[in-house]
Amino acid sequence: MTSSPQAPEPQPRSPSPAAASRQPRARRERRYEPGEERGDGRFPRGLALRLFVYVVAGHLLAGFLFLLFELGGGK
Repeated sequence: MTSSPQAPEPQPRSPSPAAASRQPRARRERRYEPGEERGDGRFPRGLALRLFVYVVAGHLLAGFLFLLFELGGGK
């Protein structure tokens, strides 16, 4: 019997950074499809953002028109 050194067992390789980015993480939140409710009866994020932008833009336009009428209607 000769004692030959045994080769070490191959260790599992860690995935490359590119492969790791393709694998879903357990902690990551679920991505919602466009137009899908986010739960608890909330609006989809895109709709809520658009609604906020439209409300702000509408108020700015109304304020500008009000200013024009105030300045133009001097007695």
